[in-house]
Amino acid sequence: MTRFLVLGAGVAGLCAAAELAARGAPVRIVDPAGGPGPQGCSWWAGGMLAPDCEAESADPLIARLGREAADWWAARGAQVTRAGSLVVALPGDGAALDAFAARSSGWRMLDAEALAALEPDLGGRFSRALFFPDEAHLDPRAALAALRDGLAARGVEVARALDPAAPRPAATLDCRGLGARDLLPDLRGVRGEMMILRGAELRLGRPVRVLHPRHPIYVTPRAGGALMLGATQIESDWRGPARARSAHELLSVALALHPALAEAEILELGADARPAFPDNIPRLRRQGDRIHVNGLFRHGFLMAPVLARMAAEHLLDGRMPELMDHAAEN
Repeated sequence: MTRFLVLGAGVAGLCAAAELAARGAPVRIVDPAGGPGPQGCSWWAGGMLAPDCEAESADPLIARLGREAADWWAARGAQVTRAGSLVVALPGDGAALDAFAARSSGWRMLDAEALAALEPDLGGRFSRALFFPDEAHLDPRAALAALRDGLAARGVEVARALDPAAPRPAATLDCRGLGARDLLPDLRGVRGEMMILRGAELRLGRPVRVLHPRHPIYVTPRAGGALMLGATQIESDWRGPARARSAHELLSVALALHPALAEAEILELGADARPAFPDNIPRLRRQGDRIHVNGLFRHGFLMAPVLARMAAEHLLDGRMPELMDHAAEN
């Protein structure tokens, strides 16, 4: 029987394994960490399924293909909140909001009254906001756990090492992120730092992006009244702890969003480096019987389902993926 080996149990690996297993293909997963956790960048993701917002700076195909992500996650047991997302600009920087609107689509412009009705705790703080009603968000850690549990129910567990007695797989899906630079020399790291707060007198129903000329951030609601602040974007593959400068930048813009955040407890401060190709577009790349699923950049939870579907269609149906790197296929 055809067997597939998946290397890596981050968002790319678990999505690929889930897609193959759902189609009845036997699959094995190997990850030295034993599964998703603080050692991988998927753990520190924001969880925004925001293709329309991403169109502001990403390639148009990210918005087009990313629109299937929310349904994909919901169908696999993740709790997807479909409440849209907001974009605001700090006072005196209305031009940034207009520029964001010009480069994106799917939004409605809200005045101060409409914004206060949608997000009462932001009432009186901004005169305008962009509302993207078709966007969604999820808790990345809970979503990864849902995938892991769904795979376990099909008999697919995450092993820490290859079993030398296991049969040779028909194909290997390499989902190791930056760990695959031994075979993908054009892969680079883009460092991101984030923090999780709790206890502030601020409640949000949806992600809010705060435009800033130097340090734009997003604030995403999590369970139990927690909020995630993210994320810096630094051209670096250093995977060490978050820096004081980045924490200061995140908090400075967050306090401009709402001063109540000054009283919040900092539950977590984390960092990792996201894998990206030079054009920041994720892709599949075939090398013999190995298919790389990589380059997710900051679009991990938005684009991993798309790459997983394309990889499964390629392996099981012989279809050529739109995001296959043809130049390096052999």
